[in-house]
Amino acid sequence: MKLVTFQQNHETAAGVLRGDGVVNLKAAGFQSVAEVIAAGTQGVARIAKWLSSAPAGALPEIVPLERVRLLAPIQPPRVFCVGLNYRDHAVESKMEIPKVPTIFLKLPTAVIGPGEPIRLPVNSQQVDYEAEFALVIGRGGFRIKPEEWRGHVFGYLILNDVSARDVQLATTQWTLGKSFPSFCPIGPAITTADEIADPHALQVQLSIGGVQLQNSNTRELIFRIPELIAYISSITPLQEGDIISTGTPAGVGLGQKPQRWLQPGETVTISISGLGQLSNPVLAE
Repeated sequence: MKLVTFQQNHETAAGVLRGDGVVNLKAAGFQSVAEVIAAGTQGVARIAKWLSSAPAGALPEIVPLERVRLLAPIQPPRVFCVGLNYRDHAVESKMEIPKVPTIFLKLPTAVIGPGEPIRLPVNSQQVDYEAEFALVIGRGGFRIKPEEWRGHVFGYLILNDVSARDVQLATTQWTLGKSFPSFCPIGPAITTADEIADPHALQVQLSIGGVQLQNSNTRELIFRIPELIAYISSITPLQEGDIISTGTPAGVGLGQKPQRWLQPGETVTISISGLGQLSNPVLAE
């Protein structure tokens, strides 16, 4: 199931994708995707039953996607990101392979949805792209055991870890350089965990203007989902709706020769197996 937040006629609602359209979940008793996450697997089962067994005419219309505006699927309480989690990206960044996960935050004010513009700030000249596979926490917890990770993952989505490299690398602290407004595109939907048999076997690709710049697979992750959940939750309790973004592979602008930074007028498109595509245009601030 692919869950979205959408806007139609100035009203915001939760929906589920059905082909090239979206079904409003209000009649199923859900006002937001956050409410579905709170209901967990029982909520997903309830929606599935409603979609499959509702009497004729009881379901709302499937609204074509061109008649709605997709927003960020959720507004997460926190966005945890993992740095240098692909060996080839660490090498291109000229940094050591980490022995423990390198965790930083993207502030929630950076979150935008599909189709919304990435805005290049006036106080950075080196804005970069990073295609990432991310997970959404369903059931929170403190000091979660690695073998219990599946019970805490609600679903998965695409995340672009947009980064102002000149700000990020001016100090050892990365959060502010990663957190300008619009620097965290997510979406287009949250794909529920039951649809992804193996999250460590997904192709991750990024292109700009039809030119492929990143192409890897989540099997190349240094620290996988069980380790990341266990490590982060050993320090801070994970909360319902938290996002953990697992890192980017090689091919970022920082590692190109010559280095390649985002420019106004470009469109960044990320594709991940089973999750769809996330596209965002680039504009000057």
